[in-house]
Order: sequence, then structure tokens, then C-alpha cells
Amino acid sequence: MKRVLVGLSGGVDSSVAALILKQKGYEVICIYLKNTYLNNNCNWEEESRTALMVSQQMEIPFYIIDITNYYKHIMSSYTIKNYLKGKTPNPDIICNNKIKFNLLIKKSALLKADYIATGHYVRKTTPEGADKKKTYKLLTALDHNKDQSYFLCGLNQYQIKKALFPLGNLTKTTVRQMATEAKLVNAKRKDSQGICFLGKQNVASILKQHIQKNIGPIILIQPECKIYTKQIYKLSLTNKLNILAEKIKYKPQDGQQIGYHEGVYFFTKGQRKGIKLGGFNKPLFVIDKDFQNNILYLGKGNKHPGLFKSVFFIPTKHISWLNQHYHQMIQYKQHLKINAKIRSQQPLQLATLYCSHHGLYICFQLPQRAMTEGQYIVLYFKHELICSCLYY
Repeated sequence: MKRVLVGLSGGVDSSVAALILKQKGYEVICIYLKNTYLNNNCNWEEESRTALMVSQQMEIPFYIIDITNYYKHIMSSYTIKNYLKGKTPNPDIICNNKIKFNLLIKKSALLKADYIATGHYVRKTTPEGADKKKTYKLLTALDHNKDQSYFLCGLNQYQIKKALFPLGNLTKTTVRQMATEAKLVNAKRKDSQGICFLGKQNVASILKQHIQKNIGPIILIQPECKIYTKQIYKLSLTNKLNILAEKIKYKPQDGQQIGYHEGVYFFTKGQRKGIKLGGFNKPLFVIDKDFQNNILYLGKGNKHPGLFKSVFFIPTKHISWLNQHYHQMIQYKQHLKINAKIRSQQPLQLATLYCSHHGLYICFQLPQRAMTEGQYIVLYFKHELICSCLYY
């Protein structure tokens, strides 16, 4: 009998994942990762009690492991440092790679488990045949509204090999129904909206502990500003791509000052809330931030050209291929039509990859709104996750 270690959060998804594996004949062990970093925002006691009750209902061994110090180190070394560089990182992706899957695999070795499992909505395909070099694939979930493949873009082949995803071919409705039929205590519990399954952390409250207020000017950029005019006609493809991918460098003289902010670190591109300026005929959005000079740039209206971009260049060092077959294909063909998305719940977007000696150009068919430095562009071939690109 194969043994599997399930990361149990107290939520219905991971509980049903454990239920399915038990019904399939696996020897299931459940583990809750306790995290009390910023304890006021983390309801770990309720979550762990619920996880324990679910484990008792299914007669499954249950363990709690305190990862607070480890999580705090990751948050400080990754999230805070990136905000201080003017980036807006995605803690969920680094959490899955560096914390959740990393720790579960380590604990599975100690408990002599063959696999780990989570309640993520994603599908995994196992290589056929005896060739050990064949690639494990991650596919988008059957329930596109719940697909979580974006958050798993940082996993490596070994992590995927060791992982099971029982919910990938199920809809959320079916998962709820299975939990109800099994009379699980959390069958009707609301879904967690926190960072991964480690508690309802508030990133803003974390930042305020590390970053002091720094008053600076707010500059309003008009949509007709000449900085948005780019002459690309009669240029070669490479030159066109370079110009379209180039980041706009705003200057105070490109607009007019309309107020002050308390620190650009507390804002992200596309943000509307928290600007605290009124009297305008359209809502204001952050279109950029100059963290070196502590200047915040805003635009009026959600269709402002400063919010949109179609072409992105990703240097090689920020590209991680999950399936090397497509890396070889793009090197040979020089371009490749793919799907991509810049946010977890975004529908797949049509795009074309262009290969250069120093990285990749990602050209979206439709302009993408408020893509922020520090976030990931995740690439798909049809519904297979093939690559993650850190926009930095």
C-alpha cells in the first residue's frame, strides 16, 4: 500500500483530497503547517482544530508542525526585500515552492511516505514508458474557475513527481457535494482568501512593520501625453519588440502634481484604493512608481494607456521552463504561439513568444492591464503549464 502525506489546511478542498486518496486505497497521513507569524491575523487554532476533526472523522493520523520561523524568514528575505526594491512580489508562488511543497517532501521522507498531496485544483500527467527522462506535466484544472496552476508555476520536476492532485478533474460543486455526503465537519466552510493556506496574513501590516512613511509627490499623467507615442513603422521586428517592451520612464514634467503620498512602497500598479484624493471626474489609478525618487504617478480612468502593455521582455535568468521540450522548440523555431496569463484567475490569453539571445519577448494579442514588476507571466501550450517568467 502506497503512503501519502496530505497537507491539510482545515478547508474543504484539502479535506476532500485526503478523502479521495483514502477511498483509493492509499495509506493517508495528514499534516497541518502551523504559522503564527503576525498572530493577530492568523486563525491557526480554529483551522488546526477543524483539520484535526476531519482527520478523526476519516480515522487518519494527524500531525501539526510549527513553521513560523521558517515562514517569517521567507517573508522577510523575499517579500520585504522585493517591496524595498520597488517590486510587488507574489508570496503565494514562493510559498508553494519554498515552503509548502519543500517542507511536505522533507516530512514525507521522515514518515516514509511515497507521495505528498494538496487540495490544489490542477491536473498532473505521469510519463508513460520506462524512460526516466520523460517529463511530468501540469495541466489546468477541469474547473477553469478554480484552476490554481498559476500558483504552482515555480515547482520543479521532482516536486511534481512526488505530488498528487486529487481535485484536478473535479469541479468545486462536486467537491462540496463529496464533503457533504461524507458528513465532513467543514463541508460548508467558506474558502480561505489568505496567502496560500498559511493563514489570513495582511501584507500591508507586514510592510508597516518594516517600512517607515516617506512623504513624496503624486504626479497626474494625462492619457494624451506624448510619452505614449511610439514610432515603430518601417522598423525591423527586433527593433519593434525592443521599443514596445521598453518600460516607460516617467518624469515629473510629464504631468502635474496633485498631492502627496506616504511612500511608494505601499502602492502597486493598477491600485485604486488608498490614494485618498478626490474631486476628479474619473477614478485615479496608479500607473507607475519611481521608488528611487519617491514619486507616485497616477492616471485618470480604468482605460488610461499607462495601465496597459502588450509586449514584455524577460531575461533568461528570470525564465524557468517546466517542460524543456518547449524551450528547445522556441530555440529552433524562434517564435511560438502559446497561451499565457498574468494573474491566477485570468482566462488564458493568446500570445506569441519570440526568442532572442538574451531572453524571450512575450507578445500578447490583447493589451494586458497593470502588469507589475515582481509578478509572474505564466506560459501554457494549450492547457499545459510550460514555463514561468518573472517580470522584473
